[in-house]
Amino acid sequence: MNVLGNPLLTMSRNGGEPDMLGSIISAIVIGAIVGALARLVIPGRQSISIALTLIVGIAAALIGTLIAGAMGFANTGGIDWWEHILQLALAVVGVLLVTQMRPGRTGRADHM
Repeated sequence: MNVLGNPLLTMSRNGGEPDMLGSIISAIVIGAIVGALARLVIPGRQSISIALTLIVGIAAALIGTLIAGAMGFANTGGIDWWEHILQLALAVVGVLLVTQMRPGRTGRADHM
């Protein structure tokens, strides 16, 4: 069960406090999917690690959920497509920023 329309916060089995372990696992899974999709959308090769992609994806998923909640489209009757599109867009921007910030790495293989 979602808490406040947030898929990253799930209720515990007894209906009490939010289930922290479930929230962490959900954030990791959603972040991994969003981060991987972001790397697939960006053309060329990105010179960032899988762990960094996961961190960017988790951050994008959390920020996207917060923005979608603030804008009022985080909790719809079905799949929250607009929220997921927002999360993906944020992950693409995040991966591009991290790739550009890495010193000495361009993300291109033109040095062969």
